[in-house]
Order: sequence, then structure tokens, then C-alpha cells
Amino acid sequence: MGFFLAMVTDMSLRRPRSEVNFLEASTLIPGGVNSPVRAFKGLGVDPLVVEKGEGAIIEDVDGNCYIDYCNSWGALIHGHNAENIVEAAQTQLAKGSSFGITTAVETEIARRIIGHIPSIDMLRFVSSGTEATMSAIRLARAATGKSTIVKFEGHYHGHSDCLLIKAGSGVAQLPESSSLGVPPAFVQYTRCLPFNDFDACRKLLQENHDIAAVLLEPVTANMGVVVPKPGFLEMLREETSKRGILLIFDEVVTGFRLGLHGAQGLFNIDPDLTCLGKIIGGGFPAAAYGGKKQWMELVAPLGGVYQAGTLSGFPVAMAAGNAALAALERPGFYEELQEKTERLAQPIQQYIHEQALPVALQKIGSMFTLYFGVNKVETYGDLKGLDVQAFRLFFAFMLEQGIYIPPSQVEAWFISSAHSEKEIDRTAKAVVGFLREYYQTTDSIHETMNLSKD
Repeated sequence: MGFFLAMVTDMSLRRPRSEVNFLEASTLIPGGVNSPVRAFKGLGVDPLVVEKGEGAIIEDVDGNCYIDYCNSWGALIHGHNAENIVEAAQTQLAKGSSFGITTAVETEIARRIIGHIPSIDMLRFVSSGTEATMSAIRLARAATGKSTIVKFEGHYHGHSDCLLIKAGSGVAQLPESSSLGVPPAFVQYTRCLPFNDFDACRKLLQENHDIAAVLLEPVTANMGVVVPKPGFLEMLREETSKRGILLIFDEVVTGFRLGLHGAQGLFNIDPDLTCLGKIIGGGFPAAAYGGKKQWMELVAPLGGVYQAGTLSGFPVAMAAGNAALAALERPGFYEELQEKTERLAQPIQQYIHEQALPVALQKIGSMFTLYFGVNKVETYGDLKGLDVQAFRLFFAFMLEQGIYIPPSQVEAWFISSAHSEKEIDRTAKAVVGFLREYYQTTDSIHETMNLSKD
């Protein structure tokens, strides 16, 4: 593999200003980043320092341009610097950025969200997905009078203490309690189950009588894109309903990504509570939790479940998010997004199939993940078979080709409406080119090793 690694690392893109900026940031900010995965840990590549974005392209401080498939972790479904969203944000900013008082735009976007997601009668805005899931859990415990929360291995719901157990994303390789500083007592009421395991779920729900809620990503994005097995979500809905347990869908990623009705609309499941984020802020910090009126009326000031935030319902984010959601209502929007995803995925999948490669491309809607070393991922345990070295080389190769993908093999790629056919075709060609070179080189090395043994 030495020759191929040398070929990747000897490419010509240089980022001297990014390097200097990152080194300076590292003296002021832990690891030089404000979210761990941005550090490119274990990838052998210096982190990017981005200057600006336009459409599907981001540009670093050295002037290098990249086709972006991270899109602010799925938030930018319309791409960077979308004119209608920028205009809405600027209009609100000219009126005032924040008041700590109710504004009319909060009602406008709330009405729009509730109109598209039938399971939500009322909602409360917060500033992050972590706040949304944390608040939904508090509400579920208050509504049921029970304490235990059930989550799933590889599902990431933010960094609140009780949910950092076998989570996905940047903590996928850490121990069961995925952070120092989380006392055992803080996770004693959290139970973690294998995703897509019907029997284990039924058994726990039947035997444990202190369960307040079952929380999950209906489609995972933080151990890569993993779709629930047929009937799995239906089973969870049936079992929780029988036992007075609230079913919470974390749709921070999938909400408005998989359609106007989210994953719950796609699978025709009505959860009791839903957490939203990413797209509803139009690129600004915004999230929400909502659900049936009977539960939401327990939230202060109507009820005794306390949650507050100075920047909750931040007017600029509300205006930008409202504009982003309005643009999603254009007829054919999601169909066009799906066509773009298929245009990218099809040649890659075809090559994988023809060459019988140990690679899996898993997708739904406009999000997908490319896994190296396995042919399928259905559970968290399947991630143990991943080829870490292949992804390390792949990430560096794509970056040098001017293509930015999420800097983790267990994250989702996202297509935006701003991606052009030319950009998509260029990306597909680059991916297939890497697969061809990597696996031919690997086979040649194996053949040489076998000959030497003989």
C-alpha cells in the first residue's frame, strides 16, 4: 500500500494559510476546533479553514475550492449562500437580531412546521439539537412519571450526559459512557439496545416497567446511513403505545431532509414527540421539539416542565429557516434532489457490484454513506469491520480532487439542490477512480505477498 499512499499524499494542493490559522486556533481553542470531528483526527490531513461558500462550493482561506457534500452536516439543503435565505436573514437583521421577546416570525415558522408534520400539535424552539433531545426527555419523564430512557447503539442525540452511551458520530470509538465527566449515576436510567433487533427491544419493553421513552433516529446519520428493517419502527410504535411509553423521533437530521413530512411521513409512523434541527434554521442555530398538545402543555409556563433560553426562537434563524422551508414546498423539489442522488450513487454502486468489492453504499432520499470493508451495515456492531485505512486514503484523495466529504466514515453525505450535474458526475468519476486504483493496488500487493510465500 506504500506506493498508493505516497501517490495520495504527494498531490499538489497546498494550504499554508489554513495551516497557520489552525495552529493559532489550537493555542486558543481545544484541538483548534469547536466540534471534535472538524479536527480530522486520524486522517493524516490538516484540517480545513474555510473562508466562504457559494452554491455547492466551499473555498478555504488559501483559495482552494471544493465541492461540498457535508453541507453543514445536512443543514444546507439549498446549498451555501442561497439568495432567498440570505435576504430573509438580512431583512430580519436590519430590524434587530435578538430581543428576548416573542416575535411574529416565530409563529410563522411554527405554523409552517406544524402544517407539514401531522404528529406535532405544538412545538418549542431551542438553539441546538442537544437542547431539543434533552428537553424532550425531560418532558417524557414528566408526562409518564417514569425515569428510564431507551436509546440505540450508534444513535447520536447530542452531548447531554444521559445520552452519551454507545453513541455514533465522533464518539463511536469511545467506551460505553462516551465522555469523561459523566458520573455513572447520570446514565443509570439509560438503556441502550441494538438497532434493528426486534427481540431485544420487545424483551426490554416488556420486562422494564420504568421506561418513560424510547428515543431513536428513525434513519441513522451518525453511524452512517442505516435504514430501519421493515416493520421495526412499526413494532416500536405498537409496543410503546401498549405500555404508555412515549416514542421520540430524533429528526434533527432527517426532518425536512427526507421530505416535507420527515422520516415519520416516509414510514407513516406518528411518534409522540419529535426533535428537529439543521434545516429548520436555514444555516443558523435553531432546533425544536414538539408533539401532541397533551404533552406540550406540560412545558412551562403552561406546566411544570421547565426549559428556557435567551436565544430560543432567535429571530434571524427563524426568518432564515422559514425561507428555507418555504423553498422546499416548490413542486418537484424532492424528486429533483432524489434524481441527483441517484445520478451520483448509480455508477458507484454499479462498479462496486461488478467488481464484487468489500464496499457498501447505503442511501435514502438525498443522504448516503460509503463504507469500506463491509458489504452491509445494519447495526452498530457491523462498524467493527470497517477498513479505516481505506477511508483515510479516500478522504485525502477526494480532498486533493477538490471534493469535500464528511471527515468520518460513519457520517452521512448530503446532496443539496445547488449541486449541478457536472459537479455530481465529477464526484462519481473520482469515487470510482479511487475504488479502481485502491483495490487493484491492494490485489497486486496480496498477489506479491502470496508469491513470496511460495
